[in-house]
Amino acid sequence: MAAKRITIVSPATSAHNNGNWQTASRWAAMLGTRHQVDIVQQWSDADGAPDLLIALHARRAAAPLAAFCSAYPSRPAALVLTGTDLYRDIAVDASAQASLAYATQLVLLQPAGLALLPAPMRARARVIFQSAPTLTRPPPMTGVASAPQIIMIGHLRAEKDPATFMAAAALVKAPGVRLLHLGGALDAALGQQAAATARANPRYRWRGNLPHAQARELLRHSAAMVIASTMEGGANVIIEAVTCGVPVIASDISGNRGMLGDDYGAYFAAGDAVALAALIDRCLTDAPFYARLLAQCAVRAALFTPAAEQAALLQLVDNLCDPAQAPLQPQEAP
Repeated sequence: MAAKRITIVSPATSAHNNGNWQTASRWAAMLGTRHQVDIVQQWSDADGAPDLLIALHARRAAAPLAAFCSAYPSRPAALVLTGTDLYRDIAVDASAQASLAYATQLVLLQPAGLALLPAPMRARARVIFQSAPTLTRPPPMTGVASAPQIIMIGHLRAEKDPATFMAAAALVKAPGVRLLHLGGALDAALGQQAAATARANPRYRWRGNLPHAQARELLRHSAAMVIASTMEGGANVIIEAVTCGVPVIASDISGNRGMLGDDYGAYFAAGDAVALAALIDRCLTDAPFYARLLAQCAVRAALFTPAAEQAALLQLVDNLCDPAQAPLQPQEAP
């Protein structure tokens, strides 16, 4: 197929340094090996008509998606559904619901989210797992960590529930453990809480928003990563942990189960700091348990390879832009 012009609408920019931006920038690079790709925050007819529009976020990209589909009804548009889309907005927000109707193809980042879509729309849905390059974990992080650092990576906002991680810092009992928190204070009150927690508890350290490469290097040197979110569409940080051999301690929500599997061994009830602290302690003191988590993450890592993600993206473009291609088959919710 001839090269196509593709526009990715991303409400986030590089300055936001969040999961949506990481998705947009990585997809632009992957698709750019065959196509011409631009990333914009908004789209209007003055920008010209791409062959395909990919919109990230049903609510926040609703206006440019509607404008494109209204101006060029014969051209395809793919909508990537985020965590707030799936687990909140498509149930209550009219603009998000309209985006579902406009999109030619719905893209989910993990399969558990399929159950949240209205049944008639699942035929237009496709799961594409995101990816991260594999990094080798440095010694001595084998078995139970001897210099334990537990990391959480996520901007300080309600959906990420950083307060539970802060509360757990006062409850862990494993000797020498450090709880490192990376992310900008999008919620000023949570930023003040993080600063106060760091002053009161030397185990907890908040380092704010760091460049992506630096954050992943700190992740690579950690014993485990915590994701405490109340909603996730398919968290990049889970992939980045798993692909560098760092086990995940995850809130028990649909989006995290879609990434790690129902049988994963380190879930805690969202908001339960006591249960989170107990899992941190168990990771650092129970060698067989820690080894089992490492093995489970190693199995999941096979889903998150750059080659697989790029192949899925290129197939998506082929099927949407070339009428001669066979249509994608619908996927079923697990």
